[in-house]
Amino acid sequence: QVQLVESGGGLVQAGGSLRLSCAASGRTFSRYAMGWFRQAPGKEREFVAAIRWSAGTTYYADSMKGRFAISNDNAKNTVYLQMNSLKPEDTAVYYCAADSDGFGSLDSLRSYEYWGQGTQVTVSS
Repeated sequence: QVQLVESGGGLVQAGGSLRLSCAASGRTFSRYAMGWFRQAPGKEREFVAAIRWSAGTTYYADSMKGRFAISNDNAKNTVYLQMNSLKPEDTAVYYCAADSDGFGSLDSLRSYEYWGQGTQVTVSS
């Protein structure tokens, strides 16, 4: 049973930074792809970033490039999302997700079988 536990969310002023963590357990993740998605109130869940666990290849939504960085720590089975230059429109619940084979489109929700419970990020203006 795969478990994903996010942490690191909170309240930050515009222009500030946060680092989200996603601790993964229950499987060997070497062939997995891991993704971060977010969902703002009244909006659909959207892709933020993804990483192929073993290769370290990263992917980003266009609006996040240059501000957000995804990374992983194999020893800790943890994926991170470093968020810089935060804007009020970045306010959302951020979710970590795992794709067990990494063959799907990593920007698609349907590719991911496992999801964390989400962590709230609020950016004040």
